[in-house]
Amino acid sequence: MGSASPRDHLMKLLEPVVGAEGLDLEDITVTQAGRRRVLRVIVDRDGGVSLDDVADVSQAVSAALDDDDAMGQAAYTLEVSSPGVDRPLTEPRHWRRAARRLVKAELRDGTVVEGRITAADDAGVELDVEGAPRRLEYEDLARGRVQVEFRRIDDVDGDEG
Repeated sequence: MGSASPRDHLMKLLEPVVGAEGLDLEDITVTQAGRRRVLRVIVDRDGGVSLDDVADVSQAVSAALDDDDAMGQAAYTLEVSSPGVDRPLTEPRHWRRAARRLVKAELRDGTVVEGRITAADDAGVELDVEGAPRRLEYEDLARGRVQVEFRRIDDVDGDEG
């Protein structure tokens, strides 16, 4: 029983394909939709993902899937997209890409901190919590989530927060 799950196989197959397009493979899900299956491939990168990026990576992923029998013979639909705003922040790159966004961070000890990301590096993230800087190390973070704001970042009080 040492065989990898279908999802693990797809991750291993598609990670280098997506990487060759300059993107990170964030997640893969396969769901049943009536008689068809839907393969969702979530990709991201610093600076965001354009529609052209999605089209290019869709073609590359489709070609790789055609060469490999990972999805079998049954029909499926391929959907390639970037993560939604509700994606949990679990990797350093997620925190870096959310720079200047308001986040709610849940620490491993159960504490919850809300603040705006001012910087993120390989070891942790810096938040502005009610005007005071607060450093959180990734090892102390359980997860974070971007908070939806209904005003533009440019409208936030203060010059260079």
